[in-house]
Amino acid sequence: MKIKTKLRLGFSLLFIIILILGALSAYYLNKLSAEAKLVLKDNYETLEYTRLMLYELDKSDFGSSLNNFERQLIKQESNLTEPGEQVLTAKVRHHLEQLKATKDTLNIAKHQQQIRASLNKIMDLNLKAIIFKNELANKTAHSANLFLIFWGGICLLITFSFIVNFPGYIANPIKLLTEGIKEIEAKNYNKRLSFTSKDEFGELAQAFNSMAQKLHDFENSNLAKILFEKKRIEAIINSMNDGVIGLDEHQHILFVNPVALKLFGLNENDLVGKFAPDVALKNDLLKNLLNNHVNHELKIYADAKESYFKKEALNILVPQSNLYPEKNINYAFTNIGSVYILKNITAFHELDEAKTNFIATISHELKTPISSIKMSTQLLKNKQMGDLNPEQNDLIESIQDDTHRLLKITSELLNMAQLESGHIQLNILPASPIEILDYAIQATKTQAEQKQIKFEINYSDTVSKVLADKEKTAWVITNLIANAIRYSHEQSVINVKMLETTKEVKIIIKDQGQGIAPQYLDKIFERYFRVPGTQKEGTGLGLAISKDFIEAQGGNISVDSEFGVGSVFTLTLIKSFS
Repeated sequence: MKIKTKLRLGFSLLFIIILILGALSAYYLNKLSAEAKLVLKDNYETLEYTRLMLYELDKSDFGSSLNNFERQLIKQESNLTEPGEQVLTAKVRHHLEQLKATKDTLNIAKHQQQIRASLNKIMDLNLKAIIFKNELANKTAHSANLFLIFWGGICLLITFSFIVNFPGYIANPIKLLTEGIKEIEAKNYNKRLSFTSKDEFGELAQAFNSMAQKLHDFENSNLAKILFEKKRIEAIINSMNDGVIGLDEHQHILFVNPVALKLFGLNENDLVGKFAPDVALKNDLLKNLLNNHVNHELKIYADAKESYFKKEALNILVPQSNLYPEKNINYAFTNIGSVYILKNITAFHELDEAKTNFIATISHELKTPISSIKMSTQLLKNKQMGDLNPEQNDLIESIQDDTHRLLKITSELLNMAQLESGHIQLNILPASPIEILDYAIQATKTQAEQKQIKFEINYSDTVSKVLADKEKTAWVITNLIANAIRYSHEQSVINVKMLETTKEVKIIIKDQGQGIAPQYLDKIFERYFRVPGTQKEGTGLGLAISKDFIEAQGGNISVDSEFGVGSVFTLTLIKSFS
């Protein structure tokens, strides 16, 4: 039976009970009302008529009140309700007529006496009737009370049973279902519901049990696999040569591999399960890991030597829901934690240091013989050593060009080695940017004249001094102008101008060369990088060294280029206010 049908039957029963009680109450109330009406109307009126007739009869002058007496008698004659009352009323009427017809005083008194006796009997008869009807009404009321109490008690019991049991019939299955859902939420997939009823609750229990069974099967089928994958991931993390530490979304430490424990100098019990910021108060390495602003390499004493590590921070995001399923886009992600990796780059540092030492050594060792070769070629060209034929003179010039190029390369390599090792010394003092720029232009004037390139120079004679290493800054500007000449077309123009702002002095060098392709602009200041296809001499170190020199002085160097049109290099220096 459906719950809807049961509800209808239950409320129908209550309706029938209310209807029965209402009908019984109406029946007995009507009955009591009718009996009370007889008592209050018929018998009471007869007593009232009789009393008034006795009152008129007892008057000394009965003849004057005879009309009043007869009026009451007429009313009485129309209100005959009790057995024998009609005979007595007829006797009153008979004696009244006799009394009217006689003139004898004795007969008048006799008839009055008989009338009085009949009236008394009528009053007595109605009084007895009132007492009888009152007792009858009392019996009826008593019976009605007993009957209503009986049926009211039965209806009360039925209603009370309905009130007590019926809500439980509805609420208990819902309560059991709620408890079952909470058990499933707690991953207790063995929970089952047992409803014997064949209504909607029974169907709901079957569906719940089927769901719980499927969840149980799914949990058991995947649990072993999940545990195996967990162990495999732990084994992979523990076997890594890099330090790994994992945190949940509330920054509680979830796991730490042995390498990280060794770097932290702590035990696993000191970290796992702890609040990371609290541990970081006593551990500088963990403090640097959690600090998002620390992105530089970390130097840590490990493996009995100073080691270098690079920090990598990964936020673990999992998809939460698809906000627009119909478009299959815009997934919402939830951050469930983060993983910090300390990558050991000590080997790369050692290789880089070895490379730097090698380059510094080779550059230093090559510089002396190359300088000797250059000196020797200059001596050979001296006429005091003898005249050279044209072929010999061409060979000497070729040797000088190659020697000059070799000296430039070794100087760049030596500068780079000094920058990387930190051995280079900058002499930063107030200097005139005009003098530095003029020096660079004069140094590249011959190179420009060979390609018939002209300079357009634009700057004020009152430019403020800047804080710079005069020699290194002149080398940078010379290198920039030389590059502009090298990559410019013949008979073109190079624009050089100087701008002064509130705190800076900018030197802008614009050429009309082939320009730089957009994909190479971000790499132009990287070491050893050369734009593919240029077929020009050089090591690819000039711009990298220039950038390091300028930034070491607090300045900046940038490039803007349009391929096929030309390039613009902007060098920014800090003004001196002393």
